Amino acid sequence: MAVALRCFRHLPSLLHRSLFAMIRGLPQAPAGCPALLLDGCRQRVHQMLLTRQLATKKAKGKGQSQARVNISAALVEDVINLEETNEDMQAVVEALKEDFSRNLSVRTSPGALDHIIVLTKDGKFPLNQLGQISQKSPQLIIVSMANFPESTAAATKAIRESGMNLNPEVDGTIIRVPIPKVTREHRESLAKLAKQSTNKSKEALRKVRSKSINQVKKFKNKVSEDTIWLIEKQIQQMTDDAAAEMDKLLAAKTKELLG
Repeated sequence: MAVALRCFRHLPSLLHRSLFAMIRGLPQAPAGCPALLLDGCRQRVHQMLLTRQLATKKAKGKGQSQARVNISAALVEDVINLEETNEDMQAVVEALKEDFSRNLSVRTSPGALDHIIVLTKDGKFPLNQLGQISQKSPQLIIVSMANFPESTAAATKAIRESGMNLNPEVDGTIIRVPIPKVTREHRESLAKLAKQSTNKSKEALRKVRSKSINQVKKFKNKVSEDTIWLIEKQIQQMTDDAAAEMDKLLAAKTKELLG
């Protein structure tokens, strides 16, 4: 019994030296410990260390699912350019901002027509490259197609289908665009267009994400599984952040449009 107590008295020191126990094996037996009793000590310590290690790993895994990942782009540049991925996502967000600013306003201005895309037999062109746009009065915008008269019909169609609730009238090479009255119906129509534009932008965002994830997966046999997981989580975070920014833009634009 005295021998057993002397061996168990060393058990706490074995537990506290877990790092060395895992890497180099357990320390040497105390003098006078029978081999059988020592083997029992070893097995018990190993079981306790393994249980502790698994519990710590699970706890970390659970924490990682909640916490944000912040990988240094330089550390994974051989796998993917995270800065370029972020720039691509932000470009989608900026395009949505520009769309809201140019095309979704309660008050239609000449500048709102500039970038309406006109499909001609020679290709696609912004309206301001084909016609001269001016505001005749607060209720009327004029588009002169004198320089490209053959594109008058295509320009008229593009204006009508722009989603801006415009109903152009043609007189030779002159396109008259009456400014619609700001009705509740018109405001709600613009709000719906804002929602549609946001959904399209989110689809473009998902394409950027998928492209990046696919690129990362090509390295699954070259880097560790944990590294792949962390990079994918970082990309998902970037996607979520961009989508959240889009939602804020949509909320602000909707409030503006509906008054």
